[in-house]
Amino acid sequence: MDPLVSTQWLADHLSDRDLRVADATYHIDLPGEPKRDAAAEFAAGHVPGAVFMDLAGFSDPDSPLPSTMPNAARFASRMAKLGLGDGLRIVLYDDASHITAARAWVMLRAFGFSDVAILDGGLTKWRAEERPLDLGAHTIRPRHATPRAQGSNIADMAQVRAALNSDTQIVDARGAARFTGAEADPRAGVAPGHIPGARNLPYKQVFNPDGTWKRGQDLRAAFAAAGVDPDRPMLMTCGSGITASILAFAAHLLGQEAAVYDGSWTEWGADPATPKATGEA
Repeated sequence: MDPLVSTQWLADHLSDRDLRVADATYHIDLPGEPKRDAAAEFAAGHVPGAVFMDLAGFSDPDSPLPSTMPNAARFASRMAKLGLGDGLRIVLYDDASHITAARAWVMLRAFGFSDVAILDGGLTKWRAEERPLDLGAHTIRPRHATPRAQGSNIADMAQVRAALNSDTQIVDARGAARFTGAEADPRAGVAPGHIPGARNLPYKQVFNPDGTWKRGQDLRAAFAAAGVDPDRPMLMTCGSGITASILAFAAHLLGQEAAVYDGSWTEWGADPATPKATGEA
């Protein structure tokens, strides 16, 4: 299964016995953003047979940071209850402004689930093509889920500090105003700016105007425009690890693997001991 599947491919394979579909919509709800209820939206219409993943429920409840990766036990329990277990191919999609299917993709791969894809264009494209939607919920058959790895390609602050003095490129997915520090961080107690030496590739730059992912030379050109060489080691960051996951998936489409800084700027920017930079890269 290709890591990026089309709406037509999914429509053709929905009845495959080893295929499962998961709605990974998650709304970050930063200050100033309109409130949305992902669970209610799922109930109002979703890809036939899909389960609602609820990324908020997967996050580590004991972490002071938002959207932190869960431990293996929590991950396995949540996956099993959703029927997203061993021996399956899983297609992820979302209907979120921050393309949160990519975060789910990073999480599943971090625990060794490699046969995972993202629906190109997400629910927006599926709806635009007037494809069928299911309403409400359906019966889920639990399925054992075995984490075969833990924390693969997930970086912590110590690893980011080490990267500052290495050949690894730190790539920031936030918008330019937050990256440069021209705009205050939306989270209280978090300084403006970025990790010293980081390059800024706003996540929206890896998508086409219709919301599908750029591929090939167009995608490579987006990295190059940000001063990033996708053939060299990369470590992705953002505000809380959500949109950094988009860049990690984009790198994967170019045949490269990139780590995601889980705490991202919410952790780095709130720590008075970390070095910080403002202005252009």
